[in-house]
Amino acid sequence: MIPPPLLNAQALGKSYRKHKHEIPVIRELDLAVPRGIFLSIVGASGSGKSTLLHLLGLLDRPDAGQIFLDGRRIDNLSNRDRDHHRNHVFGFIFQFYHLLPELTVLENVMTPNLIRHSVWGWLWHRRAVRRRAEELLEKVGLDQRRRHRPRELSGGEMQRAAIARALMGEPRILLADEPTGNLDAGTGAETLRLLRDLNRQDGLTIVMVTHNMEVAASCDQTVRMSAGRLETCARAA
Repeated sequence: MIPPPLLNAQALGKSYRKHKHEIPVIRELDLAVPRGIFLSIVGASGSGKSTLLHLLGLLDRPDAGQIFLDGRRIDNLSNRDRDHHRNHVFGFIFQFYHLLPELTVLENVMTPNLIRHSVWGWLWHRRAVRRRAEELLEKVGLDQRRRHRPRELSGGEMQRAAIARALMGEPRILLADEPTGNLDAGTGAETLRLLRDLNRQDGLTIVMVTHNMEVAASCDQTVRMSAGRLETCARAA
């Protein structure tokens, strides 16, 4: 028996308005994300791949269709429950890192748990949160940079810090939007190896948007988007 997908999108549709015009971005799209897969979404700029990632991670709402997590519909959740899923179920990595410049690397990594807890809850859990953040920084090779601020880091180091932050909430699914797009080839390859290790060693499900076919080739499965629709689907050998 084939196990049900961890994440499943059915007949998704999404449009945006520009002046008087409605511009369709996602068109009746179906996508099944198996548990434990490293899936890449490729396509030209404007094909809708980043919009799809935002819909899957509940950063935006579809105009049509449904999204299921472990068979339970999630696209229609309340704002409070959507916030909960974004903090507990999904981890996010973006091309431009989005680290807070006034915080140290360690403090940036801890921010998801700062958001998660009340003031009293934070005071109660802060030592455990700090310990986990330090463990994650060691995991991504930044344990010696924990007291530095983002401006003191290289692009690759900032992306590794962003990965550690995304892992802080122990997500079930990691959503990565062009995680190597702002890096040189060598640093991008290091970032990709780190993601691959997280997938293989920790069993983390990863959905990654990229325009780079060489990056996509290292994934278990590649989905190509064109004009808001899935065009082809290929599995790695």
